Amino acid sequence: MHWLLLSFAIMLEVFATSMLKLSEGFTKLWPTVGVIGGYALSFYLLSHVLKTMPVGMAYAIWSAAGTVLVVGIGFVAYHERLTPVQLIGVVLTIADVVMLNLGGSAHAAPEPAEPTVGSEIY
Repeated sequence: MHWLLLSFAIMLEVFATSMLKLSEGFTKLWPTVGVIGGYALSFYLLSHVLKTMPVGMAYAIWSAAGTVLVVGIGFVAYHERLTPVQLIGVVLTIADVVMLNLGGSAHAAPEPAEPTVGSEIY
């Protein structure tokens, strides 16, 4: 379930970031509402993801996916330039998240401690 919530959080963050350009410095009402609402909902969903996923892992995926998607939107929708060096940066951003995920136990939940005699709470 946390992967689905994280996906929606990423999509909302990308939407909000894309609306920043259209808000023209928060002078356009509906793009501004999109920015505020998108970021608020994105952080709300991310906060629920953090109940079951380590913050470092969740934030790395959230921010890297958002960065890559916004770069793509800038290129396609806003006709922004994308240089070879920037493309290398995008590839390295993706590689960063892959390497964090391959790290293994960094995102595994610790085993709960066995209760000891006399540790019961009444």
